[in-house]
Amino acid sequence: MRQYAGEEDYSAVRGFLREVMLANGLRELSWHVARLDYWRWHGSMNCGDLGVKNIHIWEKNGEIISVLNPEGKCHAFIQMHPDHCCSDLYGEMLAVAENKLADMGMDGKRKVIVWSDSGDLGSHEVLLQRGYSKIDRPEVKEVQNRRDLDADVPDVSVPEGYTVRNMAVMDDLPSRSWCSFKAFHPQDPEENYNGWAWYRNIRAAPLYNMELDIVAIDENREIVSFCTVWYDNVTRTAYFEPVGTHPDYQRKGLGKACLTEGLRRLKKLGCKRAFVSGHSVPAIGLYKSAGFLENDVSESWEKFL
Repeated sequence: MRQYAGEEDYSAVRGFLREVMLANGLRELSWHVARLDYWRWHGSMNCGDLGVKNIHIWEKNGEIISVLNPEGKCHAFIQMHPDHCCSDLYGEMLAVAENKLADMGMDGKRKVIVWSDSGDLGSHEVLLQRGYSKIDRPEVKEVQNRRDLDADVPDVSVPEGYTVRNMAVMDDLPSRSWCSFKAFHPQDPEENYNGWAWYRNIRAAPLYNMELDIVAIDENREIVSFCTVWYDNVTRTAYFEPVGTHPDYQRKGLGKACLTEGLRRLKKLGCKRAFVSGHSVPAIGLYKSAGFLENDVSESWEKFL
């Protein structure tokens, strides 16, 4: 095992995640490469999350076989190639997570939270042996929805007075940023809004494509709903992150319209499968309305240290 050493490692980890996606039959049993990028360019650069220097890499004969990375305080994610999955390696990675990624939680207790696929019984056995307990609350489960694009994407009507299109070069940034703030922080006072400069980091991510940064605008040309789509032409899969609608404009079909437009554009690019994850019943319901089906579920396990 070794720690991340620089940009060559980042490129290698991206390649590894692509290999794992293909080896797992296009299932999200490890991260999509776009999620790694989004964690780096948004989670770390914009939100103060632990950076790429906290990635740990396991190799065999010069090839990556597994990766450990954080996302959010106390949270650890294990990415393993299916050809190298074994309890000994998993246990070793848990030990590193406990030593390197544990932190004080909101409950004031030092802990580490590890995410594991709900069907990975072998990993669950190792987690139990090392003193982990599964957190059995809906908000700490990630439902991984997916939609195959072998069939045509049906048309969806856009409510009168609204238009669905992709982002413009610069003019849309203030409106897009404000809509994001209202969608994800609806109870926050407006003085907490930090402007739109953060979106430059989003657009610097390797897979960013302005044609896949979909928005819905109202008659005043203000953005009221959005979804950013990340297409990886190596695996021919796509990842929707984030998806949101201003609270004053929800339940109008705008989120579904944005998702559908993203799917339509992916279909033209030759995408085979699209992914979007959700934690809440309303979010999962939205994705279902756009043709996504619930598939794998990632669950969280915690250990107090």
